Amino acid sequence: MDKNWMTELASHYSRLKQQYPHDKHLIIFDIDGTILDMRHMVLYLLKRYDQDHQTTYFNDLELSDINVHENDLVPLFDMFDVPSDIRESLIAWYNTTAWSSEAMLEAHRPFRGVLEVIRWFQMQPGTYVGLNTARPEMYRTDTLRSLNELGQEYKVHFTNDLLAMRESNDHKALAAKQAGIRYFQEQGYRIIAFVDNEPDNLRVVSEIDTERDMLLLHAETLFKSKRDSLPNHAIVGNEYDLTALISKNALPKHIEFVWQSINNTPYLEQFLLSDVYWGEFDVRLNPFNGELILRGSSFQEQALQPEEEFLSLAHALDTLRYKNKGIKLDLKGGGGVIERILDVALTYGFNGSKLWFSGHIDHLHKHDFKRLALAHPGATIQCPVDFLAPLVIHKPQRARNILDRLTDWGVNRFSMDWHTADLRHLFDQMDGWGFELNLYNVRGLEAFLQAVLLQPRSIASDFDFPKWGYHATAAENGHHRNGSRRINKKVIASM
Repeated sequence: MDKNWMTELASHYSRLKQQYPHDKHLIIFDIDGTILDMRHMVLYLLKRYDQDHQTTYFNDLELSDINVHENDLVPLFDMFDVPSDIRESLIAWYNTTAWSSEAMLEAHRPFRGVLEVIRWFQMQPGTYVGLNTARPEMYRTDTLRSLNELGQEYKVHFTNDLLAMRESNDHKALAAKQAGIRYFQEQGYRIIAFVDNEPDNLRVVSEIDTERDMLLLHAETLFKSKRDSLPNHAIVGNEYDLTALISKNALPKHIEFVWQSINNTPYLEQFLLSDVYWGEFDVRLNPFNGELILRGSSFQEQALQPEEEFLSLAHALDTLRYKNKGIKLDLKGGGGVIERILDVALTYGFNGSKLWFSGHIDHLHKHDFKRLALAHPGATIQCPVDFLAPLVIHKPQRARNILDRLTDWGVNRFSMDWHTADLRHLFDQMDGWGFELNLYNVRGLEAFLQAVLLQPRSIASDFDFPKWGYHATAAENGHHRNGSRRINKKVIASM
């Protein structure tokens, strides 16, 4: 069975961290063909050539047509019938334009998942990510600028001292790779792994890694050197898969995780078997007897079903009474729910540190939030603020004023749907303002891990992660996947 290169990287990293806990650990990446998918640059430049020279050779060129190295364009010229008498001048133009500041900013695109992998390692204590490239030193400034532009939304940042480059065009690329490794070693780093798409680069690095502490990872993209140059112990991969890299046990301890919408017995049983601390219950009133029940959908959204049975909040709390779990109560209603909920949690032994309330301002008002905060000091009081997204982007001061108003009401955490447009920008802005943030509706293990990389205060998910042994089997009786809501404009205007 072939080894998964991301799993091997995680295992090797964990082993060396335990063996050398006080060292500065470094994972090194090549850039072109390893971080950057150079097909995008080829596509951009050939389309740009047509535009600049009023030609149409590459009108029909698509990204999927590009299966050659960025420095070996002849097969593409043959495919698109580029006249032989202009090929030399086209290549000269291509080589000059490729490394212009404009092209590096416009044409470079990362492989899917690679910046998330880099972000994960940059989050780890005592761990760094370095770059070892054969690009000439003269492109240092533009290289850092373009990579940091790409990395910004992923919270990835590359620094000058962790970038090793070729001294000049005259300096051989393979020698430059070895020199880069030695440079980082001289700076006191223990190199955990080296990732490169060129077999020759991995070969020459293996020649100076006599102790074989360095995991050699071959990014199997497009490369010029021969595959048989790969060292026998190099591990090959072509997907930067977070789900293979990050294990359940490696999750950050400071992020709170919430099992979302536990509204029936099967979900409750699975939550109890898990090591997820917080469980979320959608609380509303039974329209027939006024009992507090668990149901995601309102009766207007989903009519009462034949033979439908409700799980009562009292039963859920009694079941959880002696478990090491916290409860999050999503209040799906206004005054009637508030009146009943104020004391019920305390009745079953849940106090501030184990208690979390969430309510939308269409349902809860100023006095409701204040009553919750007064009755349960130390509890998390949360409000979804997806409705503020346009204001955060276009009128940030107005959005900030509303958030400050909600804070005065007792709200101490705000929540955003994972699928909100421009989420990363919104997250950065609100995080910069100092507000605690919860991300909800985060479904699927990959999305969950991407949310972890943003480092919010908490993440709510249905935890349907078979790879981790979690199975959120679809259940009956009103299982509801909450979506973003539109808030009444009059509510915003009144704040």
